[in-house]
Parts: sequence; C-alpha cells; structure tokens
Amino acid sequence: MPGTGGWRPDESALARTRRARRVDRALAVRYPDARCELDFTDPFTLLVATVLSAQTTDVRVNATTPALFARYPTPAELAAADPDELEEILRPLGFFRSKARAVTGLSQALVERHAGQVPARLADLVALPGVGRKTANVVLGNAFGIPGITTDTHVLRLSARLGYTASDDPLVVERELGALLPRADWTMACHRLIFHGRRTCHARRPACGACPVASLCPSAGIGETDPVRAAALVKG
Repeated sequence: MPGTGGWRPDESALARTRRARRVDRALAVRYPDARCELDFTDPFTLLVATVLSAQTTDVRVNATTPALFARYPTPAELAAADPDELEEILRPLGFFRSKARAVTGLSQALVERHAGQVPARLADLVALPGVGRKTANVVLGNAFGIPGITTDTHVLRLSARLGYTASDDPLVVERELGALLPRADWTMACHRLIFHGRRTCHARRPACGACPVASLCPSAGIGETDPVRAAALVKG
C-alpha cells in the first residue's frame, strides 16, 4: 500500500537506534506473551512446521502437525513416508504435494548428513533443502536459544513502516534491524514485531489510533487514526 515506508534519511543512526529500542520496550509491554506461534516439541518438529507454514497460517499448521508427527515422529520415519499417505495428512495446508516432497527431502538430508539431528549452525541449516535464512533463524532462536532475526512478512513490513530500513531485501533488513537492537533481544524483538503486525499494524488498514508506538512511528496516520474505530480493528 502507498505510504508504507517510514525511512527518514535525516535521522541519525544513534537516534534511530534509540527509537528502535524504545519501540521494542513498548511492544514488550503491549505483548508480554509474544512467542513463536507454531507448536513444537523439539528442533525437528519446529523445523518441519516452519517449512510447512509457507503460504498458510500458523493456526492451520498447528491443526495439521499433531497427526503428522504422531505418524512420523522422527526424521527417519518422515524420510521414508509413503507419499500418498503423507500428502493426505498435509492436504489441509494447500500445496500439499510440494510440501510433502519438501519435508521428505528435508528429513532425508537430516538422516544422511546429520544422523537424524537438526544442526544448530546457520550454515548447516541453510544447506538443507528448502531451508532459507528465515526458517533457519526461527529454529535457531526458538529451539536452540541462539538469537536471530526472522525476516517474515510482518517483520519486513514493520521495519519499513517504522523507518528501520529503506530496503525490502530480507538480507539487508536482517542486517540493519540486527544493528539496531542488542543481539540478545533479536529473537523476542521479532516475535513482538510479528505479534504487532498480526494484531495491530495490519498490511491494508493498520490501527494507528490504537497503536502503542504511534508516537515513535514515522508512518503513523497511514491507517485508522480514530481511537474507537482503530480499537475495533485490533485482533486478539
């Protein structure tokens, strides 16, 4: 939508850093329960769930993965899954044939390269089929406690609106957003941005009048500014 970029070239790097950290503190108050919204029990289940979440919702993935992991609880079992049976389990997610091939290939690689264990290194994760930096950072941050910047659609949109970056390249956004925040806060800061993007700072009609960081946002006013009408737009 027009007006989604909040980059201000006259803002100093120090001022931008201070503002980003104030925004993160305010979002921490607004969303104390911010977390990964994919259900998982270990690195493997999170890795597969994250791959399956492409082009669908976390809610739908969470409704599908219990049956998936009950039938195929380990990489070795998923690697050897019957394609027709696996596709039927994944059918509710859409693109179920390609997703079945993706998680099968991923599981085979885990068995062949890592003895069935999910590696805890970015370089090893992104070398797996179907795993990019976004997925790798989700797994590192949430399954291993290794901080990472997750450049999903909400983080990209809010980083632009908040004027953290002038780029829409995920790798650039990852680097520039990471430079604004303490490394220890990267994972949770991304959770808070995702929560804010899903609940308040919507893609088409952000609820600016109900936003806890409107005073810190250079894009404030591009959405609904009336407090009552904005509050009605807030989800969750």
